[in-house]
Amino acid sequence: MRNFLKFSIVVVLIIIAGASCNKQSEATGHQGPAVERRIEYSLYTDTNFSDYNGMITFTLSIRDAAGRTVWDSVLAPMRVKDIPDRNNKIRIEKAVPGNVSSYLQVGFIYYLENVGISWFWDHSKAGEALKKVELNFR
Repeated sequence: MRNFLKFSIVVVLIIIAGASCNKQSEATGHQGPAVERRIEYSLYTDTNFSDYNGMITFTLSIRDAAGRTVWDSVLAPMRVKDIPDRNNKIRIEKAVPGNVSSYLQVGFIYYLENVGISWFWDHSKAGEALKKVELNFR
């Protein structure tokens, strides 16, 4: 009887261990976690603006396919002469809010004091994991 009890306990432990280690696969086609989508903004100039003291304000922006703003951020106003060169460019990386996977319009909107507003737009294809947007201000 004692051997039967030991044998039964061992069998139960093996069954429990086997059940807890059993990997279950889903038939839903799940392919793991989605890759985080990112936009990398770079801002610089290769033009000599050392004599231009006017102020400029840059806004970084992400828009969806319908033109709705998904995210934007305004950089601190700066003098045009203080826009860095290529070797010292301003670089900002942003994760796309909500990890929107569709087509995106990405770019810069800038306001030059006493001159007006202008912009630079690029696009990020649907599902593109990393998009680099580079503005060489001239």
